[in-house]
Amino acid sequence: GLPSVGIMLPMLICGDVFAVAWYRRHAQWDKLIRLLPWVVAGMAVGAGALWMAGKSTSQKDILGIIIGIMTLAMLALYLVQDKLDERLAPKSKAGAASTGIAAGFATMVSNAAGPVMSIYMAAHKLSKKEFIGTLAWYFFILNLSKLPVYGVLSAINPRNPIVTLDSLLFNLIMAPLIIAGAFLGKWLLPRIPQKAFDTVVLVLAALSAVKLVVG
Repeated sequence: GLPSVGIMLPMLICGDVFAVAWYRRHAQWDKLIRLLPWVVAGMAVGAGALWMAGKSTSQKDILGIIIGIMTLAMLALYLVQDKLDERLAPKSKAGAASTGIAAGFATMVSNAAGPVMSIYMAAHKLSKKEFIGTLAWYFFILNLSKLPVYGVLSAINPRNPIVTLDSLLFNLIMAPLIIAGAFLGKWLLPRIPQKAFDTVVLVLAALSAVKLVVG
């Protein structure tokens, strides 16, 4: 629902800060710049959908299902990309456009762009540090940009706000656990073989997508 979106965002930003601090030099900016215009378009669509969802509870579950289906479609394209025309592969121009729109929409309506972006990055065969560094910058920038949008949407729909004082207090309580998780991730990353890392990324993306569809 909408309150969970507001609860998750500050926690995600907290984790983003550590990821950017540790892996910022490994970011592949060319992979992100080509996505940016499409991400902005997707965020605009997502903001409109979120505003409508604030008025209708029946639309909240539909948004999650849409994101899940988009993610599964991208995963299917990734798995068969060697047999596809290059123009249809996830890392093609069309793939970048669809990824950007899907990621922008997903990140705005439910903070669920992780699976979409993971599949896009996996298609580029990035190393572990490049993968983490590129995603870290992407989510740090995008999550910060969502804060004012959520504030405006909360003001427009005061009966169903996205960010509240209670949600911010919960974020403060959870901060130590998020920081501990960040350090655990830093310790674990160099101990995971690259092939296992790539497999885990795809499996988690698939599971997340299925969960969104099933509910």
